[in-house]
Amino acid sequence: MVSGMTNAYSAPKTLLVLGDSLSAEYGLARGTGWVALLEQRLQAQKNDTRIVNASISGETTSGGRARLPALLAKHHPAVVLIELGANDGLRGLSLAATEANLRAMGDASKKAGAQVVLVGMRMPPNYGRDYGDKFHAIYGKLAREWKAPLVPFMFEGIADQPQLFQADRMHPNAQAHPAILNNIWPQLAPLLKAK
Repeated sequence: MVSGMTNAYSAPKTLLVLGDSLSAEYGLARGTGWVALLEQRLQAQKNDTRIVNASISGETTSGGRARLPALLAKHHPAVVLIELGANDGLRGLSLAATEANLRAMGDASKKAGAQVVLVGMRMPPNYGRDYGDKFHAIYGKLAREWKAPLVPFMFEGIADQPQLFQADRMHPNAQAHPAILNNIWPQLAPLLKAK
């Protein structure tokens, strides 16, 4: 294309996935995690959404918050999917800090013109019901504030099936990832449709 000419076609949308090991294919063969499966599904549907998977194993909400401004500036995403918080919970970090970090990420994404999809997580029962309930409630509260799509629990239908987890019993195996995608897809797909 000649420099200075405008393209008659709109550029493909960009989806930024900001997550932790659950989205970074931890312990999996490359191309078998839910983000890679999403890319394959979109290609099969002739949807040219570009996916930037900025997920890092071990990431916390504070790490995601720190990295997000540069990612927004570089990729100009139309949609930001936030899948963070599990590592905060597992480390027993302050619920107020987790909520503040998630809120800052959502607000920054919206300010940059992106739509937000929030992916919720639950803590294992050994963390205590009170902590677990308060942790999980953060996601619903923020999604309501932002009027944003919420995936209530990415492990819905998976969490109680040990055969779908790796030996650490924390990370889902490749057999679980199609189900994870199916949990996320209904909230995400409407935002990726061509206009």
